[in-house]
Amino acid sequence: MNNTPIRTILVVDDVPENITTLAGVLRDQYRVLFALSGPDALETLKKESVDLILLDIMMPEMDGYEVCRRIRANLTTRDIPVIFVTALGDTSDELRGLAAGAVDFLHKPCVPAIVRLRVQLHIERYDQQLTLERLVRERTQELEQTRIEIVRRLGRAAEYRDNETGMHVI
Repeated sequence: MNNTPIRTILVVDDVPENITTLAGVLRDQYRVLFALSGPDALETLKKESVDLILLDIMMPEMDGYEVCRRIRANLTTRDIPVIFVTALGDTSDELRGLAAGAVDFLHKPCVPAIVRLRVQLHIERYDQQLTLERLVRERTQELEQTRIEIVRRLGRAAEYRDNETGMHVI
């Protein structure tokens, strides 16, 4: 029995057929949400917990670069991996996407096996990052508790010599 929670992927593209194609590739392993524009994607991120975003660049209203920058600027979404999925093939477009905060870049038309592997790799990396952050928080809390306990014990030790000094130290 697999206890791993089902991961959620947000697909953002202004062309419904592209969303349908990506959803078809991923829906066997993931919960797939979609948005037809940048503003819709940002609104979805306010309501839903998402593990990865597949984001088109060329969209009306707000292009993918701007959406990615806004995702990175938000404290609650900044660590979510963003993979650009686009028909743009120029190196400068890819550099601009990576500079905006994307973790990867896929070119349309996408090869289903590559999409699945890239999504899996970035979700695994995201999980590792979250695990490390949790471990650091736990360890920091343990260290803080240890420091407090050391101060208490020093106060007790000082109290044995002089009751007033011991209480002052505590």
